[in-house]
Amino acid sequence: MSALALKGPAWVTVRQYRRTLWLALALAVLALAVVAGLRIWAAQHPVAHMKDGVWAASAQDDAYLKLRWILEYVGFATIVLPGFVAAVVAGPMVAREYESGTYQLSLTQSVSPADWLRSKLTVATVVGVLAALAVMGIFWFGRIGVRKGWDYHWGQQATYTATGITVFAHVLAAVAVGALVGQLVRRTVPAMAAAGLAMGSLLAVFNAYRWSILPTERDAGPLGSHAELPADHLYMDSGLLTSSGTRFNEAVCWTRANATPGSDADPALWEKVEKECYAEHGVTTRFIDFHPSSHFWPTQLIETGIVLALAALAVFAAFRVLRARHS
Repeated sequence: MSALALKGPAWVTVRQYRRTLWLALALAVLALAVVAGLRIWAAQHPVAHMKDGVWAASAQDDAYLKLRWILEYVGFATIVLPGFVAAVVAGPMVAREYESGTYQLSLTQSVSPADWLRSKLTVATVVGVLAALAVMGIFWFGRIGVRKGWDYHWGQQATYTATGITVFAHVLAAVAVGALVGQLVRRTVPAMAAAGLAMGSLLAVFNAYRWSILPTERDAGPLGSHAELPADHLYMDSGLLTSSGTRFNEAVCWTRANATPGSDADPALWEKVEKECYAEHGVTTRFIDFHPSSHFWPTQLIETGIVLALAALAVFAAFRVLRARHS
């Protein structure tokens, strides 16, 4: 027998879910084949032009449009993968074992509760990481054949997830959260819903606040000056400042200019009223806050560290609950 052969509870776990694993492998191979075929097809026709920041295909290159469409779903898959993993671990792998009582059979086969749970976590972790690698690989492979546009910017959610390392941390957290929720709920469907909701909430928090982890950089200058931003930046905010450094609400001057008779038909009059309003309120500076592309990997690493810490806490809690219920 090979040294790499699975043994004990890990072998049983893989045996239980072998059909699901084969199905996942088949879907990955199918997705790769579709993307490869579309790339070959799209290469037969040149990309026509840039439109609204996105490279548009020629009229004959229907494959290019299909490739972009497929990659949107592949990118979305990297986002929802942790939630799916958490639901599967919490429901079918853990809660269903308690609900049906089959876990008791495992414990009669000279397998300790800790070994039983550890085998579940190990198999789920390996499969989850391999699934993340597969989805990311397909995204990268397909993206090589797609010209860069705003929708493939490094700050976009799908691109950020599919081209970094945070997805692996979120998958590990999903396995840990699933194991914990599965033991606490012990009913398949409610456990799946609770674990999926927990991971969805975690992802929503990071999607909303990850670009607040590092401070933004600012380009500031006098009113009327042009901003000098890096070519590959992520826009965050812009506005006006008074001479004291206080942010000014631009709507005040817009409202005054709009209320001035004839300003809607005379741009010069509109600009004059605005300038007078700015001078009256002491507005002297315009600014733009942004993240340079150099913030991508530090943000990835910090987010990964935070999520791994949460995963470690969830694993610790899962084994504490297991020990408490089988002591």
